[in-house]
Amino acid sequence: MSGIGIQTRGSGIARVHKKEGGSTKPGLWANINRRKKLGISRPKSKSTISPEAYKNMERGFKAKEGGTPAWQRKEGKNPEGGLNKKGIASYRREHPGSHLSLAVTTKPSKLKKGSKSANRRKSFCSRMKGMKAKLTSAKTAHDPNSRINKSLRKWNC
Repeated sequence: MSGIGIQTRGSGIARVHKKEGGSTKPGLWANINRRKKLGISRPKSKSTISPEAYKNMERGFKAKEGGTPAWQRKEGKNPEGGLNKKGIASYRREHPGSHLSLAVTTKPSKLKKGSKSANRRKSFCSRMKGMKAKLTSAKTAHDPNSRINKSLRKWNC
């Protein structure tokens, strides 16, 4: 028997459960005040929701009418590395309150030491070099066309 149900935890917070066979697969805790968008009729403790609504909750409410946001697709990415303006705008819409901005592409010799831009560049370079060393395969680390190497080049790391 398979079914879908939600469990509430006060003030509009709910958890979706998907039952498959004899086991229950717990889902994410999420705010169900956005239930109209998901197809949930009322925030009851044992209500049933549509499979499409369950998929939307599993994705963390990121499913929009337009599909995948631009910052995750080719048109939101800069061919030289990082995101372009369209990608950044898309990311900001998806993550309200974020402070994502364009890359610091100024050469390090032209930046004033200790300035906001210089510190941002230095921080980015140190973080990304660590990620390159720890979180990528040897093939990706040495590939000049990998996204991480393109970003490091763009930021003059």
